[in-house]
Amino acid sequence: MRLRNIKGATEAIESSPYCIQKPTEMKGFWKDYIKNDNPIHIEIGMGKGKFLMELASTNPDINYIGIERYTSVLYRAIQKMDENPLPNVKFICIDAGLLPDVFDEKSIDKIYLNFSDPWPKDRHAKRRLTSRQFLECYDKILKNDGTIEFKTDNVDLFNFSLEEAPAAGWKILASTYDLHNDESLNKGNIMTEYEEKFSSMGNPICKMIIRR
Repeated sequence: MRLRNIKGATEAIESSPYCIQKPTEMKGFWKDYIKNDNPIHIEIGMGKGKFLMELASTNPDINYIGIERYTSVLYRAIQKMDENPLPNVKFICIDAGLLPDVFDEKSIDKIYLNFSDPWPKDRHAKRRLTSRQFLECYDKILKNDGTIEFKTDNVDLFNFSLEEAPAAGWKILASTYDLHNDESLNKGNIMTEYEEKFSSMGNPICKMIIRR
């Protein structure tokens, strides 16, 4: 269950130097803001930031931007950044559907989707972050050779994603239903909070990598 309604979370986000306050005004000005030509990777639904911050600490030559719509969850990531600031990490509190209004066309090198809400009811399929509707959004901002990496423990969501991606014109570069026992795909794997929790319960972790 996602955290919600933590007192002071909104105010903390609005005053945090790690959070971009008016992201839609950044479109067209990202290079001026970042002040380098390093690749930009984003995580959509970053949660408390463990995965993103570990990536950033081991890859200082990559810019990481975490997208999280829930203020109380993003607040936890801000607290972690206060303890261990990383110069190549920024956060944005928006819905993923607004990404084309925030980022320049073909400007993102990689997108991470980790343990997204499965939205199990069929009538909510378009809300899944691997739906063709969201894949269309990602296509606008992802570079032509950019990739999307998706992890989940939800087999139904994974099966949906494996069908939805090629139907939307994406190529599946790699996939597995058991990431932690896949020597190739598990190499260098960084676990999220949910990944640690679910794998400790014996749930296999699924992963796919896709490209346009």
